[in-house]
Amino acid sequence: MMPREVISTDISKKIQGGLIVSCQALEDEPLHSSFIMSKMAKAAFEGGACGIRANSIEDIEAIKKEVDLPIIGIIKKNYENSDVYITATMDEVDKLVDCGVDIIAMDATFSKRVGDDIDEFFRKIKKKYPDQLFMADCSTIDEMKNASKLGFDFIGTTLIGYTKQSRDLKVDYDDFKIIREALKEIDTPIIAEGNIDTPKKAKRVKELGVHAVVVGSAITRPQLITKKFSEEMRG
Repeated sequence: MMPREVISTDISKKIQGGLIVSCQALEDEPLHSSFIMSKMAKAAFEGGACGIRANSIEDIEAIKKEVDLPIIGIIKKNYENSDVYITATMDEVDKLVDCGVDIIAMDATFSKRVGDDIDEFFRKIKKKYPDQLFMADCSTIDEMKNASKLGFDFIGTTLIGYTKQSRDLKVDYDDFKIIREALKEIDTPIIAEGNIDTPKKAKRVKELGVHAVVVGSAITRPQLITKKFSEEMRG
């Protein structure tokens, strides 16, 4: 097996400066299907994507048969009395490691979660899987700083605006103010994600110096894309 440093550098280079497409469809969405998500990933690859973000073992396995791109894997699962649902427990981490995803993303916020807080949870994960790459889905600068200190390989702006502590924030507020602040204060590679819904925005955050850009709904959720058009036309 290659040393972790070699694996990390290789994956990091493959996604650096590129577009990662989030191919996800939940059970209540029209395109919910591992087959459809695998074809969505293939379409993203043909369009120039450098990586894929995917939810569930079934979708990840189907996507791996269609494209040879780095995959950021997550498992979304709701837990009682918990605000955390993205790769929330060791059970999800175990499954993603067994599946062989390149990077495992997880909620690294200070939100209420099952069991240990994020610090203790991640220490246990790193002890069990020292060679696996991890991405921290965060919602505030303090959470990003904490994730960097804990040793995450990548920091994502994924959850800005989606947690109680970031409810009034937007990732693109004031020309991506939060991303600019994160880049200034954090050495860990930043992956921009969340509300980057136009090519112009994607180009802008790349110019700011993020490591990579994730775009999801604006590419892979046609019901939301259609809604934008229809609402604009209705005035």
